[in-house]
Amino acid sequence: MLSSTRSASLFVVLATGALLTACATGSPENSGSQSLSEDTAPSPANDALPEDTPSSEGNVLFVLTNHTSLGDTDTQTGYYLSEVTHPWSVLTEAGYTVDFASPQGGPVTPDPKSLDLDDPINAQFWENDALREKLDTTISIERVDPKRYQAIFFAGGHGTMWDFADNADMQRVTRDVWEAGGAVAAVCHGPAALLNVKLSDGQWLVASRDVTGFTDAEERAVELDQVVPFMLESQLRERGANFDGADNFQENVVVDGRLITGQNPASATGVGEAMVRALDAANE
Repeated sequence: MLSSTRSASLFVVLATGALLTACATGSPENSGSQSLSEDTAPSPANDALPEDTPSSEGNVLFVLTNHTSLGDTDTQTGYYLSEVTHPWSVLTEAGYTVDFASPQGGPVTPDPKSLDLDDPINAQFWENDALREKLDTTISIERVDPKRYQAIFFAGGHGTMWDFADNADMQRVTRDVWEAGGAVAAVCHGPAALLNVKLSDGQWLVASRDVTGFTDAEERAVELDQVVPFMLESQLRERGANFDGADNFQENVVVDGRLITGQNPASATGVGEAMVRALDAANE
């Protein structure tokens, strides 16, 4: 059971005419080939990416931050490892293929504080050379073909607070996945990517929808409220979201139809599980 979960029916319908072709879904050693836009030339950051390949109708796009500096401090940041590995584990075990993208493409870096290799899922992922290679050759978000993906997921980590919210390509891909009937998910600071997503009708994606994310209280508790460029909870509320926060650092997954959000690292597995339910419902 997920704690503090606000459930709506998880019903995902793929847009009519969306082109989906099959590819092999993978084990941890073969978690899926990276899929590229068909009409965009490779960028220098992505020279090592594989050629464009077909994708299965169970493809999920994970988006990770490229940002590695914690504001004006000398502290390194990045994505939060378990917020990638735990949803990845749930989704791949359920048979879904995961591709990795980032705002700039190329390598992404974990927050050093998140490198807990005593966590067996983290260790399984981190010690897999093929997966590490995928994180060194992430797809630039501008090259992503959203028609290939049934869901998009934004992993957290403080780096996202600098390169997620204002990325126009990220907003476009998110809108296209959503308007094609796909699921949109994020955990911890990952919902920064949702702040400025405007739908074709001019409405904010999060407006009047139930969401969560790293709370203002949690930001103050880790003493980074004066470092981050904005407070995530406050900004989501300003966009009209119905923000549902739990006690600090407690699991909290909020589901509003096809929009799935988690509050913090403790919520990462639950977000993956909610995504599987949404994807399975779409495939019935």
